[in-house]
Amino acid sequence: MSVSPERFGPGPVGAAEAPVADRTPAATAARVRVAASHEAPGVDPLRLGRAAAIVGVFAALVSMTGSWIPSLWGDEAASVLSATRPLDGLLSMLTRIDAVHGAYYLGLHEWVRLFGASPFAVRLPSALAVGVCAAAVTWLCGRLSGAGRPASIRFAVLAGAITAVLPRLTYAGEEARGYAFAAALATLLWVVVVETLRRGMPSRRGWAVYAVVLAVGVYVFLYVALLAVAVGVVLATDRDRRRHLRHWAVASGAAALAVAPLVVLGQLQRHQIAFLAHRDTARLDTVLVKMWFGAWPFAVVAWVLIGLAAALWLRGLVRRPHAAPRLDLETVALAWLVIPTGVLLLANAVIADYTPRYGTFAAPAAAILMALGVRRLDGIHFSKRMPGTLVAGIALVAVLVAAAPVYVGQRTEHAKNQSDWNDIAATVQHAAREGDAIVFDASVRPSRRPRLALDTRPAAFAGLNDVLLKTPYTESATWHATTYGIPEAAARGRFLGVTRVWLVEYENDAPDTWGVADLEALGFRVAEHIDLHRSDVYLLTR
Repeated sequence: MSVSPERFGPGPVGAAEAPVADRTPAATAARVRVAASHEAPGVDPLRLGRAAAIVGVFAALVSMTGSWIPSLWGDEAASVLSATRPLDGLLSMLTRIDAVHGAYYLGLHEWVRLFGASPFAVRLPSALAVGVCAAAVTWLCGRLSGAGRPASIRFAVLAGAITAVLPRLTYAGEEARGYAFAAALATLLWVVVVETLRRGMPSRRGWAVYAVVLAVGVYVFLYVALLAVAVGVVLATDRDRRRHLRHWAVASGAAALAVAPLVVLGQLQRHQIAFLAHRDTARLDTVLVKMWFGAWPFAVVAWVLIGLAAALWLRGLVRRPHAAPRLDLETVALAWLVIPTGVLLLANAVIADYTPRYGTFAAPAAAILMALGVRRLDGIHFSKRMPGTLVAGIALVAVLVAAAPVYVGQRTEHAKNQSDWNDIAATVQHAAREGDAIVFDASVRPSRRPRLALDTRPAAFAGLNDVLLKTPYTESATWHATTYGIPEAAARGRFLGVTRVWLVEYENDAPDTWGVADLEALGFRVAEHIDLHRSDVYLLTR
């Protein structure tokens, strides 16, 4: 087995510099400009831009396809109910809860005002964000890997295509939450950093743009701030890049000042995620599988490719210890993947607030490393009967085959945390009569309450008497509605004249009868029971 030139593009970009005796500022600037120009010889921005646009459209289509099928679930309900309340009510709510999601809610508020709040409509922005993410990955890989050659364009497209089908991103792309935007902004941040470094000497304009993108990213997802550390590490690992450290520090500090109000509000509202402390979320499968890859078959293929890319990159560093450090994709992608994730996991050991979706903004780095692994395979000559091109092709097919069942599973009716709100709405809409009362289980935490089926699809429950409603979500101090208990509602005369009641229970491991006893005490009896995927629907009559 031997290593040959890689067909998916050249290896790490850059070239060792000749010794420079003249250390004057002018000579140093010239040397840095020359070194920067070596990092992407012959690059054709127009070709790369077209390729990135095509990949972006492909990725958006992949994410939006079938996005209307799964029922909305608790976290998405928080987004939709926040976005559909009046703007003054939303701003007031954000001072009490969910400040860290405020930028996304405000954007979704305007989107819903224009396009409505159907499952497809509220998930479409996330699909478009994944498209931007994949396009930015394509551009980044082309610019940093020497995209002047046709083969390097192909590699950039390969990296973008893997981004488009990566399970974590196909999930984020069909979810009405801000994680897809975090991934897109993280990728754009690295594009800004790379383009700034390609100029050679520090650029105030480039680092100002970096500060803006970083601040916007943090407002969308707080932990995007960890990328500032990763960028600092990349700068610190090379003598020439260190000249950017002062500008990086100033820009990062400016971004920190801009997001300080969010950080303060987030800290004051920390009680919202206190329930994560009672979950064993940082397990082997949640970190190695669920964070980016969805299922073990895909994870095995992904980690083999990532491990190969990292190992061969490290071998190159060991074999050339005195060579000038080069800004290559491995350096960027490994810093992007390892540093934020490592900090999250270390923090989880202390404050226990980790969930696999928090790693979404590092998912593009995993896709890039997988693409680098495929490119490395293509450069290895295994034997006459097993050329590297064939092995790389097999690996790419394995990626697609392993991704397919995960992708299909994400687009089934109950894919979102087993939510069956579509079933509840369809059942009640079909069987209920105008004037019937409707009662929802309120014994579970707000994000699991079946009442959210009504709040997210009110048309299906039109004409029914919501007898337990105390405060509609649009007027509530929190994101969801508040309700009375059945005895309290009865004491307020809410059941006077009611002869038929539909009761919707959230089912755990066994059928739940939370409200049956209270309704029977009012003179109702169960006339019908419909067992749904995660809920039980009862019809009770006098």
